[in-house]
Parts: sequence; structure tokens; C-alpha cells
Amino acid sequence: MARIVVSPTAARSLVRMMRTHSLPADTTDRFRRSVSPLAEFPRLGRLLEGGAYDGLRFVLGPWRWMIVVYGYDVQGDVVQILLVEDGRSSNAATNYVA
Repeated sequence: MARIVVSPTAARSLVRMMRTHSLPADTTDRFRRSVSPLAEFPRLGRLLEGGAYDGLRFVLGPWRWMIVVYGYDVQGDVVQILLVEDGRSSNAATNYVA
């Protein structure tokens, strides 16, 4: 089972969205539940291609507009959550879907 690690950048993004999007107090728990399947299925997310996102994957967070970008280190069996984005943004990672 893969270990899930949230990068400082992703954690800051989530906290910022909680403030700017008026998300509920249980957002952190909801986020944790939405990424927990990655421990067992680290390739669950859709592959991104191009630019800085090449080879990364994404899943949706607790809300359909929340994009969670991650990488998977096969040898270390670690899922690294790299970014949390608002998918409604024109520069969201989902513009690089394979």
C-alpha cells in the first residue's frame, strides 16, 4: 500500500481555498477521504501530458471543481500530492489531459 504525502505547496493551496472559497470546516477531512483510495490504487487518476505536468496524474477532490495533482514514485511506493487547484481556472492542470 502506497504512502500518501501532501507537499507544503498543496497544503497551502488547500488552506487558501478554504478561505477564498468559503469551504466548510471539515474540508481537510473531506480532502483526506477523497485522496485515500490512492494508497491502494496509486494509478487511479487520469494521466497528464505536456509542460510541467507531464507524467503526473490527477483526481477530483471532495468537490468536482477541485483538482488534486499528484505523482507516484513506484520504487518508493509513495504518492506525492503536489497541487490542489480550482479546475474552473483557465490555467488548471486538466488542460494537459492525455
